[in-house]
Amino acid sequence: MEIKVLGPGCKKCNTLHDATQKAVEELNIEATITKVDDMMKILSYGVMSTPALVVNEKVLFSGKVPSVSEIKDLIQSV
Repeated sequence: MEIKVLGPGCKKCNTLHDATQKAVEELNIEATITKVDDMMKILSYGVMSTPALVVNEKVLFSGKVPSVSEIKDLIQSV
């Protein structure tokens, strides 16, 4: 599974990255988590507000930091 956290490196982006790592650990799944801070790449996903979470090239949400539980639910839905 490939997971990307989109954002310029702000506090919310870092919080989302940490929460996503925790969710992956709790789900005990294999995943590569990458931070994407290049604005052109972020815009190529159609994301207008950050942070955003992309799993297997599908944008799951943007503009907020969900709880670890919500992230786990989103990852499992893919």
